[in-house]
Amino acid sequence: MVAPEEAKTLPAPKGETYKKKKVRGKHHLSLFAAFFRVGIFGYGGGPSSIPLVHKEVVDHYGWFTEDEFGDLLALGNTLPGPIATKLAGYIGYKVAGLFGLLNAVVATIFPSVVAMIALLTTLSAYKDEPWVQGMTNAVIPVVGFMLAQLTWQFVKKSSEGLGWMRALLLIGLSVVLMEVLHVHPGLLIGLLLLYAVFGRWGLQQKKGDTE
Repeated sequence: MVAPEEAKTLPAPKGETYKKKKVRGKHHLSLFAAFFRVGIFGYGGGPSSIPLVHKEVVDHYGWFTEDEFGDLLALGNTLPGPIATKLAGYIGYKVAGLFGLLNAVVATIFPSVVAMIALLTTLSAYKDEPWVQGMTNAVIPVVGFMLAQLTWQFVKKSSEGLGWMRALLLIGLSVVLMEVLHVHPGLLIGLLLLYAVFGRWGLQQKKGDTE
Protein backbone atom coordinates (compact mmCIF):
# COMPACT_ATOMS: atom_id res chain seq x y z
CA MET A 1 0.00 0.00 0.00
CA VAL A 2 1.42 3.39 -1.01
CA ALA A 3 1.15 6.28 1.45
CA PRO A 4 -0.77 9.36 0.20
CA GLU A 5 2.40 11.50 0.33
CA GLU A 6 4.32 8.98 -1.78
CA ALA A 7 1.44 8.52 -4.23
CA LYS A 8 1.63 12.18 -5.20
CA THR A 9 5.20 11.79 -6.40
CA LEU A 10 4.58 8.69 -8.52
CA PRO A 11 4.79 9.26 -12.29
CA ALA A 12 1.59 9.20 -14.32
CA PRO A 13 0.75 5.86 -15.94
CA LYS A 14 1.99 5.43 -19.49
CA GLY A 15 -1.59 5.28 -20.75
CA GLU A 16 -2.36 8.75 -19.38
CA THR A 17 0.82 10.20 -20.89
CA TYR A 18 -0.06 8.68 -24.25
CA LYS A 19 -3.58 10.13 -24.10
CA LYS A 20 -2.22 13.61 -23.32
CA LYS A 21 0.22 13.41 -26.23
CA LYS A 22 -2.55 12.17 -28.49
CA VAL A 23 -4.85 15.05 -27.51
CA ARG A 24 -2.01 17.55 -27.96
CA GLY A 25 -1.21 16.09 -31.38
CA LYS A 26 -4.87 16.31 -32.35
CA HIS A 27 -4.93 19.98 -31.35
CA HIS A 28 -1.90 20.66 -33.55
CA LEU A 29 -3.48 18.90 -36.52
CA SER A 30 -6.75 20.79 -35.99
CA LEU A 31 -4.90 24.12 -35.67
CA PHE A 32 -2.95 23.53 -38.86
CA ALA A 33 -6.05 22.41 -40.77
CA ALA A 34 -8.13 25.36 -39.52
CA PHE A 35 -5.62 28.08 -40.36
CA PHE A 36 -4.52 26.38 -43.57
CA ARG A 37 -8.13 26.69 -44.75
CA VAL A 38 -8.13 30.33 -43.65
CA GLY A 39 -4.92 30.92 -45.59
CA ILE A 40 -6.32 29.29 -48.73
CA PHE A 41 -9.77 30.89 -48.76
CA GLY A 42 -8.94 34.24 -47.12
CA TYR A 43 -9.04 35.98 -50.47
CA GLY A 44 -8.27 39.69 -50.41
CA GLY A 45 -6.20 39.99 -47.25
CA GLY A 46 -6.77 40.27 -43.51
CA PRO A 47 -10.36 41.55 -43.26
CA SER A 48 -11.70 38.83 -45.55
CA SER A 49 -10.06 36.15 -43.38
CA ILE A 50 -11.81 37.28 -40.17
CA PRO A 51 -15.13 35.50 -40.91
CA LEU A 52 -13.20 32.36 -41.83
CA VAL A 53 -11.26 32.45 -38.55
CA HIS A 54 -14.54 32.99 -36.70
CA LYS A 55 -16.11 30.01 -38.47
CA GLU A 56 -13.21 27.73 -37.57
CA VAL A 57 -12.48 28.94 -34.03
CA VAL A 58 -16.00 29.61 -32.71
CA ASP A 59 -18.41 27.53 -34.80
CA HIS A 60 -16.35 24.52 -35.84
CA TYR A 61 -13.90 23.76 -33.02
CA GLY A 62 -15.40 25.82 -30.19
CA TRP A 63 -12.02 27.02 -28.92
CA PHE A 64 -13.41 30.53 -28.26
CA THR A 65 -16.84 31.89 -27.42
CA GLU A 66 -18.47 34.74 -29.33
CA ASP A 67 -17.52 37.20 -26.57
CA GLU A 68 -13.92 36.00 -26.43
CA PHE A 69 -13.51 36.23 -30.18
CA GLY A 70 -15.04 39.72 -30.22
CA ASP A 71 -12.63 40.89 -27.50
CA LEU A 72 -9.70 39.31 -29.35
CA LEU A 73 -10.68 41.00 -32.61
CA ALA A 74 -11.11 44.40 -30.95
CA LEU A 75 -7.75 44.19 -29.21
CA GLY A 76 -6.01 42.82 -32.32
CA ASN A 77 -7.17 45.79 -34.38
CA THR A 78 -5.48 48.21 -31.98
CA LEU A 79 -2.07 46.59 -32.49
CA PRO A 80 0.22 46.93 -35.52
CA GLY A 81 0.60 44.16 -38.08
CA PRO A 82 -1.71 41.97 -40.20
CA ILE A 83 -4.82 40.89 -38.33
CA ALA A 84 -4.77 37.33 -39.72
CA THR A 85 -1.35 36.48 -38.27
CA LYS A 86 -2.16 38.17 -34.94
CA LEU A 87 -5.33 36.10 -34.59
CA ALA A 88 -3.54 32.92 -35.63
CA GLY A 89 -0.67 33.50 -33.19
CA TYR A 90 -2.84 34.20 -30.17
CA ILE A 91 -5.37 31.44 -30.86
CA GLY A 92 -2.60 28.93 -31.53
CA TYR A 93 -0.89 29.87 -28.26
CA LYS A 94 -4.10 29.57 -26.23
CA VAL A 95 -4.99 26.20 -27.75
CA ALA A 96 -1.58 24.46 -27.82
CA GLY A 97 1.10 26.73 -26.34
CA LEU A 98 4.20 28.01 -28.11
CA PHE A 99 4.27 25.26 -30.72
CA GLY A 100 0.59 25.92 -31.38
CA LEU A 101 1.44 29.58 -32.01
CA LEU A 102 4.12 28.65 -34.57
CA ASN A 103 1.88 26.01 -36.11
CA ALA A 104 -1.08 28.37 -36.65
CA VAL A 105 1.06 31.23 -38.01
CA VAL A 106 2.89 28.96 -40.46
CA ALA A 107 -0.42 27.43 -41.60
CA THR A 108 -1.84 30.92 -42.21
CA ILE A 109 1.15 32.18 -44.20
CA PHE A 110 2.11 28.99 -46.06
CA PRO A 111 -0.70 28.80 -48.67
CA SER A 112 -0.37 32.41 -49.83
CA VAL A 113 3.44 32.23 -50.00
CA VAL A 114 3.33 29.05 -52.09
CA ALA A 115 0.62 30.53 -54.32
CA MET A 116 2.65 33.69 -54.83
CA ILE A 117 5.74 31.74 -55.81
CA ALA A 118 3.88 29.29 -58.05
CA LEU A 119 1.39 31.61 -59.73
CA LEU A 120 2.84 35.12 -59.73
CA THR A 121 4.83 34.72 -62.92
CA THR A 122 1.93 32.95 -64.66
CA LEU A 123 -0.86 35.30 -63.60
CA SER A 124 1.22 38.42 -64.16
CA ALA A 125 1.36 37.48 -67.84
CA TYR A 126 -2.45 37.16 -67.95
CA LYS A 127 -3.50 39.82 -65.42
CA ASP A 128 -5.24 41.91 -68.09
CA GLU A 129 -7.19 38.94 -69.44
CA PRO A 130 -10.96 39.11 -68.88
CA TRP A 131 -11.08 35.68 -67.19
CA VAL A 132 -8.57 36.77 -64.52
CA GLN A 133 -10.47 39.99 -63.79
CA GLY A 134 -13.74 38.05 -63.80
CA MET A 135 -12.34 35.64 -61.20
CA THR A 136 -11.48 38.58 -58.93
CA ASN A 137 -14.84 40.28 -59.43
CA ALA A 138 -16.70 37.04 -58.68
CA VAL A 139 -15.00 36.53 -55.32
CA ILE A 140 -15.49 40.10 -54.00
CA PRO A 141 -19.30 39.85 -53.45
CA VAL A 142 -18.88 36.58 -51.52
CA VAL A 143 -16.25 38.15 -49.26
CA GLY A 144 -18.51 41.19 -48.80
CA PHE A 145 -21.42 38.98 -47.71
CA MET A 146 -19.22 37.08 -45.23
CA LEU A 147 -18.05 40.36 -43.68
CA ALA A 148 -21.64 41.65 -43.53
CA GLN A 149 -22.77 38.44 -41.81
CA LEU A 150 -20.04 38.74 -39.19
CA THR A 151 -20.83 42.45 -38.73
CA TRP A 152 -24.49 41.66 -38.07
CA GLN A 153 -23.48 39.08 -35.44
CA PHE A 154 -21.35 41.68 -33.66
CA VAL A 155 -24.14 44.28 -33.84
CA LYS A 156 -26.63 41.86 -32.27
CA LYS A 157 -24.11 40.91 -29.59
CA SER A 158 -23.38 44.54 -28.74
CA SER A 159 -27.10 45.32 -28.54
CA GLU A 160 -27.52 42.57 -25.94
CA GLY A 161 -24.91 44.19 -23.69
CA LEU A 162 -25.55 47.88 -24.39
CA GLY A 163 -29.09 48.02 -25.68
CA TRP A 164 -30.08 48.99 -29.23
CA MET A 165 -29.96 52.75 -28.63
CA ARG A 166 -26.40 52.81 -27.28
CA ALA A 167 -25.21 50.28 -29.84
CA LEU A 168 -26.63 52.28 -32.77
CA LEU A 169 -25.26 55.50 -31.28
CA LEU A 170 -21.75 54.02 -31.08
CA ILE A 171 -22.04 52.67 -34.64
CA GLY A 172 -23.10 56.08 -35.95
CA LEU A 173 -20.32 57.80 -34.01
CA SER A 174 -17.77 55.32 -35.36
CA VAL A 175 -18.93 55.97 -38.94
CA VAL A 176 -18.52 59.72 -38.50
CA LEU A 177 -15.11 59.44 -36.84
CA MET A 178 -13.65 56.95 -39.34
CA GLU A 179 -15.30 57.97 -42.61
CA VAL A 180 -15.72 61.73 -42.16
CA LEU A 181 -12.89 62.67 -39.78
CA HIS A 182 -10.60 59.79 -40.92
CA VAL A 183 -9.72 58.67 -37.38
CA HIS A 184 -7.73 55.42 -37.46
CA PRO A 185 -9.83 52.41 -36.33
CA GLY A 186 -7.06 51.26 -33.99
CA LEU A 187 -7.07 54.61 -32.20
CA LEU A 188 -10.85 54.55 -31.87
CA ILE A 189 -10.87 51.01 -30.46
CA GLY A 190 -8.05 51.88 -28.07
CA LEU A 191 -9.95 54.89 -26.73
CA LEU A 192 -13.10 52.81 -26.25
CA LEU A 193 -11.13 50.14 -24.38
CA LEU A 194 -9.58 52.77 -22.11
CA TYR A 195 -13.00 54.28 -21.49
CA ALA A 196 -14.40 50.84 -20.61
CA VAL A 197 -11.55 50.08 -18.21
CA PHE A 198 -11.40 53.44 -16.44
CA GLY A 199 -15.16 53.93 -16.56
CA ARG A 200 -15.69 50.65 -14.75
CA TRP A 201 -12.92 51.52 -12.29
CA GLY A 202 -14.58 54.87 -11.58
CA LEU A 203 -17.94 53.23 -10.99
CA GLN A 204 -16.37 50.73 -8.58
CA GLN A 205 -14.64 53.57 -6.69
CA LYS A 206 -17.90 55.50 -6.47
CA LYS A 207 -19.74 52.40 -5.29
CA GLY A 208 -17.06 51.78 -2.64
CA ASP A 209 -17.36 55.37 -1.36
CA THR A 210 -21.13 55.11 -1.00
CA GLU A 211 -20.81 51.89 0.96
